[in-house]
Amino acid sequence: MAERERKITPPYGGVFVARSRVMDADDVRRALTRIAHEVIERNAGLDDVVVIGLQTGGVPLARALVDIFRSIEGVDVPLGTLDVAFYRDDIGLRPVMPEAVTSIPGELPGRTVVLVDDVLFTGRTIRAALNALSDHGRPRAVQLAVMVDRGHRELPIRPDYVGKNLPTRRDEAVDVHADGVDLGDLVRERR
Repeated sequence: MAERERKITPPYGGVFVARSRVMDADDVRRALTRIAHEVIERNAGLDDVVVIGLQTGGVPLARALVDIFRSIEGVDVPLGTLDVAFYRDDIGLRPVMPEAVTSIPGELPGRTVVLVDDVLFTGRTIRAALNALSDHGRPRAVQLAVMVDRGHRELPIRPDYVGKNLPTRRDEAVDVHADGVDLGDLVRERR
């Protein structure tokens, strides 16, 4: 869960308290390596592939994915970042934090965009990302890679590449970070 969202998002805002580690750093690395091989296979290589990490949780995963592509195929895949804060349909319900950078590498028409995010939950962030991408051109295809698919979809959105399917309760939280993936709860801070 992105740090900026964890601290300020009502009614779920608060401090993340982990109950269990569901993936360690090695598990995350293996999952990213598997996802990289799946992307290469599905696209018959990496020609015209662009990787775009969603701010903030998807960006480190997108960077790691590009590094793995470089080690496997020896090519530098263009890497971008996308902040969808102003494209969300819950913009009046959650604070807008437009501090993250959007940086799209080159033109998107005719290219395959691999959107990368840490956790797929309701699907609303991905819907916002698709809307934001449309402001930068019309890619040939958009594929979705997530480290954790936790279910509870509210929109008909399905990832193409998944590190781990992790059934959760709606009130649980998932935190993807450098040391792995934790399952826990958000505890409100007393003011």
